[in-house]
Amino acid sequence: MNYLRLIPAAGALALAGCATVGDLADNRVGQTTLRFANGLPAGTVQLLSNGQTVTLAVAGTGMSPGEHGFHLHTTGKCTAPDFTSAGGHLNPGGQTHGALSPGGKHLGDMPNLTIGENRTGSAQVELTGDARVVLDEIFDEDGTAVVVHAGADDYRTDPAGDAGSRIACGVLSSV
Repeated sequence: MNYLRLIPAAGALALAGCATVGDLADNRVGQTTLRFANGLPAGTVQLLSNGQTVTLAVAGTGMSPGEHGFHLHTTGKCTAPDFTSAGGHLNPGGQTHGALSPGGKHLGDMPNLTIGENRTGSAQVELTGDARVVLDEIFDEDGTAVVVHAGADDYRTDPAGDAGSRIACGVLSSV
């Protein structure tokens, strides 16, 4: 059996299970395909807005089971193998990292993405702030990347939550 063919199929199945994302398709304002360093797909991200709020919907596939930190990064560039081209977290307010830090989370902070034994997982996150301001930050001149890390984010260690290496990346584009 060709397991490489199963990876995209698993991603499609993961997205099919996200009825809420499908229901909001008319509200999609951005999207990306996450890719591993070897170029294989690692999932999808959709950015949705109803004019009042912005929601990020991620569906990961082919990742190791467990918790994975994922964040919005300052630069819309995903150069393999380490994806450091994406820069640091999207943090226009200059806050410390993590929901458990004294200052609270910043725009680029996301909850951990839980990947199941079937190597898929999904999450929806409402981004904090005025929708227009949030979208302006994401779609600024140098763009924004979504980066997935090898381990869990501890929600407090500055600057990146001690989540380990960057294993997947995708550049958000407007639709």
